[in-house]
Amino acid sequence: MKLDAKHIVLFLFAITVVGSCKNNIMKVENIKQYIHEANNKDDKLVIYQVFTRLFGNTNSTNEKHGSLAENGVGKFNHFTDRALSEVKAIGFTHIWYTGVIEHATMTDYSQYGIRKDNPEVVKGIAGSPYAIKDYYDVNPDLAEYVDNRMDEFESLVARTHDNGLKMIIDFVPNHVAREYNSDAKPDSVTDLGIKDDTSKAFDPNNNFYYLPGQQLKVPAGYDPFGDGQPVTNDNQTYRENPAKATGNDVFSAEPSIHDWYETVKLNYGVDYQNDRTAHFEPIPDTWHKMKDILLYWSAKGVDGFRCDMAQMVPVEFWHWVIPAVKEQYPEIVFVAEIYDPTLYQDYVQKGKFDYLYDKVQMYDTLRHLVEDKSANIGDISKVVEDLRGQHEYMLRFLENHDEQRIASGEFAGDPWKAVPAMVLSTTLHGGPVMVYFGQEVGEPGKGAEGFGGEDGRTTIFDYWGVPEHQKWVNEGRYDGGLLSDEQKQLRQFYAELLNLSRESSAIAKGDMMDLNQLNLDLGNQHLGKTYSFLRYTEDEVLLIVANFAGEDQRIELWLPEEVKEEIGVSGKVKLINVFGDEGEGLKFDDKVIIDVSGYGCRILSVKN
Repeated sequence: MKLDAKHIVLFLFAITVVGSCKNNIMKVENIKQYIHEANNKDDKLVIYQVFTRLFGNTNSTNEKHGSLAENGVGKFNHFTDRALSEVKAIGFTHIWYTGVIEHATMTDYSQYGIRKDNPEVVKGIAGSPYAIKDYYDVNPDLAEYVDNRMDEFESLVARTHDNGLKMIIDFVPNHVAREYNSDAKPDSVTDLGIKDDTSKAFDPNNNFYYLPGQQLKVPAGYDPFGDGQPVTNDNQTYRENPAKATGNDVFSAEPSIHDWYETVKLNYGVDYQNDRTAHFEPIPDTWHKMKDILLYWSAKGVDGFRCDMAQMVPVEFWHWVIPAVKEQYPEIVFVAEIYDPTLYQDYVQKGKFDYLYDKVQMYDTLRHLVEDKSANIGDISKVVEDLRGQHEYMLRFLENHDEQRIASGEFAGDPWKAVPAMVLSTTLHGGPVMVYFGQEVGEPGKGAEGFGGEDGRTTIFDYWGVPEHQKWVNEGRYDGGLLSDEQKQLRQFYAELLNLSRESSAIAKGDMMDLNQLNLDLGNQHLGKTYSFLRYTEDEVLLIVANFAGEDQRIELWLPEEVKEEIGVSGKVKLINVFGDEGEGLKFDDKVIIDVSGYGCRILSVKN
């Protein structure tokens, strides 16, 4: 793979050997403190998140607050065999289809027997995929033929599997749309809230929380259609009496425009207004309803659930429901969206989650390094140490539907600046890594699409085309025919990195040694703005160096005998380029000098 002079990333290397320096390197007293555990999972998951209604949309109108007819929408059927085979080829094992389950929308589907939503409690013209309207149905936007929407979804499940990928969908357990109403539920299912005693603020068997005697007030100033006619207390048409608590734990009849006011909080037996007293015996009704929903989608062939705001649902529920689902579907995967590191161990050990978001530690640290903000290289070692014993559970990413695009002006402004961060996210440990659609071609998330405004994100609220991603879609050919040479190079970088992460036993399964911290403790001050580490098994040893500086750097790494003994090599050792341009095989004894290009990295195989 060749890159132009501006973006020589990973690939222009010079490496020289410094003679035997055993007498100059201090002894490592306890090599074990720099070693972190191997991945004990079966495989390394590589997840491609797609926003389902945007992925295959080739309409480039992009009218602010545009309707479905104006801006277009992607469909289940747009995930063709060609599209899915290309996703597989780039190195992914799973595809997370975001926004599958039916949610509130301003688009009128009443002719199909789907109740129309009041726009005063819908965010954006298309609506948020996290304001679930019917847990037992799919978003009608995604169907070529609305009456046939579930069959089209089931065909997508089969097509995904036929192309060697596994399917993840969202499970949104904490909140639902204000006007939740299931018209597709099985006959045996009683809808949420139907049997609630609305005279009580809290009852363990109520599905919702209520504010008796109070009517909901939609946030004044919300302009649903962006037409200069905002909602006021005088013109509000939506009626909810008694008001229900809002999804982000707001127990007020007057949520703000910054709250999740389009949603209502589900009741799992925790009395939030009375010292969060728990009432879990007998099992609350909401628990049973949520288990039935998980089993419904599992029976359709879904391979995993990304559980939205899992930490806002009591861990006792997860402890009860995940084993119950896995008893029938043992291979199914549960991923928790969670942002409180003090809860990590509880949600893995007690809650039984397979994986957790690593947002507030690794993502935030890497982002600050890319942006050259408050973080320093040593913060990576701190995160590595803080998560000791938990790395195999941590899902790492640099983009998702909530975060700003790397190429946006609000983040890096240039997708190549994130190369070292992407390499670390992928190779640092054996846990999963995730890429958001368009990330691999430098999609910048430009445009004030509607509800979200100009914020460096790709909208989840409105109908939209994703311009740089559409160049890869190329009118449904999925061949990248409209991409620039630089975008093709970026996509190739992702493909080579992600495939390497799956094929390398050291990356997928091996132990990790923090060479940066070890070298600093030995007194080495020649590391620059780079982070270096080893990944190794009995069969493979990799040396990985990532440079977060924009300038080329020459660093000196000390590799004393204790290190070589741990990784299973001895004497003079040969380094061979694994990732990047072919380079000359070189040898080192106890010290090696490595040149790394600006925003670049090196992955080198270490052999006797």
